[in-house]
Amino acid sequence: MVNIILLYVGAGLTVVWGITHLFPTRNIVRGFGELSDDNRRILTMEWIVEGVAIIFIGALVTVVTAIEPAGPAAQAVFIVSALGLLVLAVVSLLTGFRIRFLPFRLCPVIFTSSAVLILWGGLM
Repeated sequence: MVNIILLYVGAGLTVVWGITHLFPTRNIVRGFGELSDDNRRILTMEWIVEGVAIIFIGALVTVVTAIEPAGPAAQAVFIVSALGLLVLAVVSLLTGFRIRFLPFRLCPVIFTSSAVLILWGGLM
């Protein structure tokens, strides 16, 4: 039962962070100043895609946990999801972590925490 709770907490944290990632999209893009229409659209698209990808990882873990958390497919989903989150954590650590804006600095911590919770809940 503790494992299931860890999985849901890790997945939930991931989904919530992905959702909160989407809200400031307009302000983030505005913060870049004058951009061509194409560059503004590309930046907007990439910001939204990252948020949706983060939500997808959390949603996938949630669905697999609800259906069959002990099966081999679930184990694979947990491992791949955690690895994806850890890759995002490293990218965030090397890029956004250097920015003074606190939410960017939280990304590596949140991604790593989510990955640990998912691995701990899914593989222990």
